[in-house]
Amino acid sequence: MDASKKKILVTGAAGFIGAYVSQSLLKQGHQVIGLDNLNDYYDVQLKKDRLKWFDSQSDFEFIKLDLADRAGMESLFAEHNFDGVVNLAAQAGVRYSIDHPHAYADSNLVGFLNVLEGCRHGGVKHLLFASSSSVYGENKKIPFAIEDRVDHPISLYAATKKSNELMAHAYAHLYEFKVTGLRFFTVYGPWGRPDMAYFSFTKAMIEGKTIDVYNHGEMQRDFTYIDDVVEAVTRLVARDPTSKYKIYNIGNHAPETLMAFIESIESALGKKSEKNYLPMQAGDVPVTYADVQDLMTDVDFKPDTPLQDGIRNFVDWYRDYYDA
Repeated sequence: MDASKKKILVTGAAGFIGAYVSQSLLKQGHQVIGLDNLNDYYDVQLKKDRLKWFDSQSDFEFIKLDLADRAGMESLFAEHNFDGVVNLAAQAGVRYSIDHPHAYADSNLVGFLNVLEGCRHGGVKHLLFASSSSVYGENKKIPFAIEDRVDHPISLYAATKKSNELMAHAYAHLYEFKVTGLRFFTVYGPWGRPDMAYFSFTKAMIEGKTIDVYNHGEMQRDFTYIDDVVEAVTRLVARDPTSKYKIYNIGNHAPETLMAFIESIESALGKKSEKNYLPMQAGDVPVTYADVQDLMTDVDFKPDTPLQDGIRNFVDWYRDYYDA
């Protein structure tokens, strides 16, 4: 094998970010083993259609496996000599965690432990894993910086992601591999997740239905376009970390109001929305805002796709994919 060609495990490879990252790594000449359990948290057909991107890719192999399957994960790492692992598989969603807590323990805690153990025993040199901006919880200081304390999660999902960071830190300290954590800030774009607001708002507007606007629209989010996320992740994959453990914010460093976000969708669709204003939902936060100085310093990159451009691209994809 070419010395610059790495064998990389990407978990959650049928997911939104996972499929894009796998595609980017293949374009860079790497071999990718893509793992996913294809669960039904959202439309499985969308996941299968993402996997069709790889039908003609000889350097891509898909394995259907659940992270929580301890024996299956042990066999996977025993069979493959991975140079690196990008762990993007997780049970996502703040609100879903309120009613389905065990799904988060299985995937985000037990599953992540199996990944860490696989890296430990499999001689993996570098693990990158998905964390989330939700770990900042009720933090009042903005922008959110990686040095900030994150001890006040307000959802189980956020608590599991904070737990991932602690577990990963312990393994980086104890064993001979380096670990990089990725705190993603509201990732959006074509082929995105149907449970996200931009997706459900677009669907509702096209169908002439009312959209629910929480906290009466008094919210801000650091929306981060998928292409920027992939660029940041692949640059971090290529980098040989200088420290055993480091966290990065992956965000646009430019929070937008919820109302401006809705107006961007309206503009792209060419139609106004009917709004149902509601109070804040349990587990939600009023503002997210990423400090990305470390990302800029270490890999010379900062996400910067304007929201209007990203939403237009998403709406174009949505209309094409759903023939809407």
